[in-house]
Order: sequence, then structure tokens, then C-alpha cells
Amino acid sequence: MPEIKGFSHIQLTVSNCDRASRWWQDVMGFTEVIRYRRDTWEAVSLLHPNGMTVGLMEYDLSTDGQFDERRIGLDHLSFVVGDRDELRGWVTHLDAKGVQHSGINDTDFGPVVAFRDPDNIQLEFFVHPRVDQLIDILAEENSGEARRMLDEAELGSRTQTG
Repeated sequence: MPEIKGFSHIQLTVSNCDRASRWWQDVMGFTEVIRYRRDTWEAVSLLHPNGMTVGLMEYDLSTDGQFDERRIGLDHLSFVVGDRDELRGWVTHLDAKGVQHSGINDTDFGPVVAFRDPDNIQLEFFVHPRVDQLIDILAEENSGEARRMLDEAELGSRTQTG
């Protein structure tokens, strides 16, 4: 199978590019790098110091209403953070910026903080479990293929560190 190296970018449809760009810069630490206008839409590309790219699209004829993750399409966008201390730092930062959030919630797959952007798009900060933790989390009824892939990933990480 050909290799996938990761996500290239995410492009979000927003109601106002200016407002959304300011929020992503102020709250999330992105920098606006490109802004362009075409006949029926405007786009902004934002770059984070870690290399992540978020695009914002504002369509002239967009439908009314806020984002709703119960519709077909995007449910939420989750950012990985290193550990619970980093998660606490984000809670403090969101509080300082006046962004409502869930607080730290412990889920089956790890701790998470959920919050929303100005268009109500759900975002998360998530402490991703280590491969060995994922293997323990998978129940017997989970896919044998997923378990095989995790076993290989754990073996590969042991080989690289050992």
C-alpha cells in the first residue's frame, strides 16, 4: 500500500473569514499567510508554528445557520497535545481568551478538552494514548486488523527506542 505521511491541511467553511482568521490567530496561535478572493468565495490560509495548516473558506452564497456536527460531514477537529499538563495549559489559555470549553474530560481513549470556534465548529485538544495503551483499550470484539497494526506499531517503536 502507498504511504500516507499525515494530513496536509483542513479547510473549514466559515461565515466570516476576517472574524475566523482573527480567532485562529488569537486563540490558537496561527499566522495568516495567504488571503485571496475569487468570483464567489474568499479564502485564508493559516500556518501554525508546528507546521499545521488550516484553511478558511467564506462563500458568497453560503447557507444560513451555524455548524452542526449532527449533519453529514465534519464532526469535529481534534489537536493532539503532549500530556495532561499541556491540556491544563490550554484550559488556562482558553479561559484567558474567554473561550467556553468542557474542562478536562477523561474518555475511554484519553483526556480531552472540547470547545468551539466562532462558527460553532467543535474543536478539541486531546492527549493521544501511546500504542501500548491503545492495545490495552481495544476490546476483544475490535477489529483483528486494527490490533495487528497496533502490535506492529508498538514493535516498531520499541525497535527505534531500544
